[in-house]
Amino acid sequence: MLAANFGGDGNPLGIGLLGVSLAFGLTVMTGAFAFGHVSGGHFNPAVSLGLWAGGRFAARDLLPYILAQGGRCDRRRFHPAADHGGGGGFSIDPAAAGAFASNGYGVLSPGGYTLGAAFLTEVVLTAFFLIVIMGATHGKAAAGFAPIAIGLALTLIHLISIPVTNTSVNPARSTGVALFAGSGALGQLWLFWVAPLLGGALGGIVYALAPSRQ
Repeated sequence: MLAANFGGDGNPLGIGLLGVSLAFGLTVMTGAFAFGHVSGGHFNPAVSLGLWAGGRFAARDLLPYILAQGGRCDRRRFHPAADHGGGGGFSIDPAAAGAFASNGYGVLSPGGYTLGAAFLTEVVLTAFFLIVIMGATHGKAAAGFAPIAIGLALTLIHLISIPVTNTSVNPARSTGVALFAGSGALGQLWLFWVAPLLGGALGGIVYALAPSRQ
C-alpha cells in the first residue's frame, strides 16, 4: 500500500503494479518455505477448500484453517517527521477505489470492470492457482520447489488481474482490508468470497480428475 505509488505518479521510487505483484508472490513463497512443513502453508480459505475438493485435505480441518486465515490490516495515517525528510504526510482515502488495497468491481474496480468480469476473473484465476498448487506439491513433482512455483503463480495472477479487481483470489485477504475501506468494499465483499471459493473448488476437482495426475 505504501510503496506502490511512493512519491506520486511517475516517481521512480514507486514500485508500481509489478512491484505489488512481486510483493504478494514473494510473501506467499517465503511463507510457504517457512511454514509449509508446519501446517502445509495454507494462507487462503480458497486454497484449503480447493485442496479438500481435490482430495488433499481433511474436511475436519477446513473450519479451523479458515478461521485462522482471517486477514488483518492496520488502519493508520502516516505523517513523516521533518527530520526524517518527510513533508506533507500520507493518508489513505477510504472512499477511493482500491483504498487499503481493497477489492471491488464497477466503480470500485481499478479499471472500472463490471461485476461479471470481476467474477469470471476471480473464478478462473483461483482455479488455475489451485491447479498449480496441486501440481507443484504432487509426490512426483520436483522436491523443494513448490513454494517457488506457487509464489510465481500468484505474482502472475496479480499482473493479470490488479486492473480488474485489485486481485483477491483469497477471501481472507479481501475481508481484512474491506473492514477498513468502508461500506463500498464491504458491500462487494460477497463476490470475493464466492468467486475464489468456487474457483478453488473447481481447480481442485479438475486437477483430481485429470488423467495425468498419477
